[in-house]
Amino acid sequence: QVHLVESVGDSVQPGGSLRLSCKASGLVFNRFTMNWYRQVPGKERELVANISSGGSTSYADSVKGRFTVSRDNVRRTMSLQMNSLKPEDTAVYYCNVYYGNRNYWGRGTQVTVSS
Repeated sequence: QVHLVESVGDSVQPGGSLRLSCKASGLVFNRFTMNWYRQVPGKERELVANISSGGSTSYADSVKGRFTVSRDNVRRTMSLQMNSLKPEDTAVYYCNVYYGNRNYWGRGTQVTVSS
């Protein structure tokens, strides 16, 4: 069984930084693309960033240049470094992997950006 566990989020001021992590188990981690999504109430979940098994990354336009996704295949962990945070980054952030013809999700972690 695949399990994804995100680190605890936080409340930060605009312009601040925060690092999220996602620990995976139950799969051969280094073979799969890992994703970060986020969701705010009343809106669809959106893809924020992902990193392929080979380390290639992609980002939503709204976070390019501010967020960096990385992975540690030994520790089976994916991270999201978030800099220059804006109030519109406030959301629940989810770790995701598509494995065995289905999506797996973490429980989500709240990030709040507010002064």
